[in-house]
Amino acid sequence: MKFQQQLALKAIPSLSKYYLDYKLLKSTLYDTQSQIEGLEDKSQAPALIEANFKNRLFAELDKVNGFYTSRYDGYRKTYEDLKGRKKCKKLLNDIEILSDFGNVNFTACHKIVKKATKVLEKDMRSELLPKIEACAFTKSELRDKFMNEVFMLWHDNTLAVQDTLWSHRPSCRRVESIEDEVTSDIKTYSNLNLDSFFPGDVSRFWVVLAENALGLSLKVPVMVAKGAFPGPIVGITAALHGNEINGIPIIHRLFKDLDPNQLHGTVVAVPVANVPGFLTSQRGYNDGTDLNRVMPGKPNGTSPQVYAYNLMDRIVKHFEYLIDLHTASRGRINSLYVRANMLDSRTRRMAKLQNPQIIVHNTSPDGSLRGAAMERNIPAITLEIGDPSRFQKHFVDNALLGVTNILSHLHMIPAEAELPEYDPVVCTHSYWIFSRSGGILTVLPDVNTWVRKGEPIAHIHSVFGDLIETYYAPDDGVIVGKHVDPVCQSGNRILHLGIVEGQYLQHTDDGHL
Repeated sequence: MKFQQQLALKAIPSLSKYYLDYKLLKSTLYDTQSQIEGLEDKSQAPALIEANFKNRLFAELDKVNGFYTSRYDGYRKTYEDLKGRKKCKKLLNDIEILSDFGNVNFTACHKIVKKATKVLEKDMRSELLPKIEACAFTKSELRDKFMNEVFMLWHDNTLAVQDTLWSHRPSCRRVESIEDEVTSDIKTYSNLNLDSFFPGDVSRFWVVLAENALGLSLKVPVMVAKGAFPGPIVGITAALHGNEINGIPIIHRLFKDLDPNQLHGTVVAVPVANVPGFLTSQRGYNDGTDLNRVMPGKPNGTSPQVYAYNLMDRIVKHFEYLIDLHTASRGRINSLYVRANMLDSRTRRMAKLQNPQIIVHNTSPDGSLRGAAMERNIPAITLEIGDPSRFQKHFVDNALLGVTNILSHLHMIPAEAELPEYDPVVCTHSYWIFSRSGGILTVLPDVNTWVRKGEPIAHIHSVFGDLIETYYAPDDGVIVGKHVDPVCQSGNRILHLGIVEGQYLQHTDDGHL
């Protein structure tokens, strides 16, 4: 995987011309022939190449640092102007974008100096790194301090709002934890009305979405943590596919750890979004329909369309952000990966904050919950968490950290976002490879590993043990997920291949089912 490609994919598109030109600097190191043409004394070539590299590096540093300093100084001025008006939400977002800009360029600088040391066979670090680290865009501690100043101004402004909210709060027993209300009756509502819940409370209830053939309510469980302070409304849905259940313990653990007295905003969770499918341990609705292909549903449609419509209309439409938790389908396994529209700055950041193994640029298929939310201007990502019909603690732990990172990024909780120990692989697109033959399937590579074009990826044997067909990787790529059920018929999926090349497309969909 080329660092240059990943650097381009991690750059913020609107600021692309201000980033370090890694390709130019790399070509300066490797394109030696054009630089030494006409040079009579070839022994001077290394010194000339080094000088050319330094000149271009310093010019790039001036470009990056000039842009960064201009923006940073502008944000400081905006901050001073805002002190009297206390409107800081947009400024916080702007500073975070600038912080990403600084971090990516800092990484690129270190990478190119390391490459220069190798190519020139001379330690360039002692000379160049101090110059790089003297640039303003590398001063993450100053950015963090400034960001904290803006956050505290925003926080202080919310205290007055909090006092007003609590002054109108009637005396009632507050739910201190989930365990406090185990034996209590859980109410049922026909709609989600967040204004009816008190600041500082955690509530659990049912919301009716449809009726079964006996006229009994089909209702979904909903959990609401309404913070003592105003802020964003983040929705979390799990088990929209009824047997994809790793998201359920994530929600349970999140709500156990949330302190509504310190929470800014509201967290709304639906632990089981597809109740009929969950009760039968199947992916689809009780008639087999994929609920993630009929969104936003229809008020007068089929049974799953009505259910989907009411899920959107009674619950999801209230969200300001959505995290939709899934796993692989039956017979398949997944890496911990995110599907998100990487052209949208909001979902792009949400995807990175998940600290996944892989991010796949995917603008969402028609009929998906994510797509329906995005059409309502609700930033949404899909988080794929391992395998179906089981709880996997290591995946749950990592995914919970990612969800907490998003709440931290939105300044809803006091904890700081935890950065990953590694950068995720960012894929411009992905696709599934399907079988042409039936038989006994063996998929060779593991998830989250790389394959080269032409490398064997799967075998199909007959029921008598004869080799029928071998499949080869059509492209270089990373294994996002794969089929593990050996029983294979024509048209079965073999593996999900993530591709790192080119640019993000305005529309791309892996046809995920």
